[in-house]
Amino acid sequence: MSRVVSGIRPTGKLHLGNYFGAVKSFLKMQEEDDCFFFIADIHSLTTHPTPENLHNNVQQVLAEHLAMGVDPAKCALFVQSDVPAISELYTYMNMNAYLGELQRSASFKEKIRTQPDNVNAGLLTYPVLMAVDILAHHADFVPVGKDQQQHLEMTRQFGNRFNSLFKTEYFTEPQAYSATGNLVKVPGLTGQGKMSKSAGDADTIVFDEEDKVIHKKIMRAVTDSGPTAPDQEKSQEVQNLFNLMALVSTSDVVDYFDSLHQKAQIRYGDLKKQLSEDVLKFVTPIREKIDHYKNDKKALSEAAQLGAAKANDSANKTLQEVREIIGFRKFY
Repeated sequence: MSRVVSGIRPTGKLHLGNYFGAVKSFLKMQEEDDCFFFIADIHSLTTHPTPENLHNNVQQVLAEHLAMGVDPAKCALFVQSDVPAISELYTYMNMNAYLGELQRSASFKEKIRTQPDNVNAGLLTYPVLMAVDILAHHADFVPVGKDQQQHLEMTRQFGNRFNSLFKTEYFTEPQAYSATGNLVKVPGLTGQGKMSKSAGDADTIVFDEEDKVIHKKIMRAVTDSGPTAPDQEKSQEVQNLFNLMALVSTSDVVDYFDSLHQKAQIRYGDLKKQLSEDVLKFVTPIREKIDHYKNDKKALSEAAQLGAAKANDSANKTLQEVREIIGFRKFY
């Protein structure tokens, strides 16, 4: 059985892109692999959340994962800060990471561009912490998008450097997780690409939103002026809506609106109304479960404790072995 590690920053409520792009694959992985899924609250400190926001965001993401079917009995679902060994391993691994390579990280360059007034040391060493999250549990595979491929490469580099420095073969190289079938890229509503919080609130369909908010977002989704002749190719913005519909609607509904577009008879208002109706049918049961778990402190506590126990067993073993390799040996 392969070991899989994946994390998500608690920076806001999960949206359809998170579900179809990641969480849905977690449900398959937990049945087949030895999975460690964590809420990366230490990573989120680079944006300086208030203590209240940090705790509430972690609670929200934990409740959402449970509501979406991630099962603490089948995987290690845990909060990153509940595993102290991660922070200690982060310190040791930082000693073997160099300024030049960290400054060349694509994510660091992007943060310098987008938040020039908050270029902190945590942003610089972000790839090191990501590497430790993976290496601490000796992951075989890591689900990563194209934007995180460099971080996986750096993880291999840090692990291999540790091995070389201490003349060991302790860390193995984690590989990118290859999901069976096509990877799902959920389009956003603003026509800018995949659904993303960074594209603005109007781009995402969030599970924990009121019906009227979701409906309004969909009705305001970007389209074109409509086809002017039969068999006209769909614009990217319109294709985005059809791609979204394919995820939440039945095939006959998709085929119906596709035929209307081919005949140049489509009315985008009708398409959006149907899409809104089908999105709400999909989202509502999960939202109700999210509300349930957010108010079930016992379930949240039990899930977090169970996940922390599994993660600490794994990470503590790695920490003790790394300390021994480095040369930290007690005199008492």
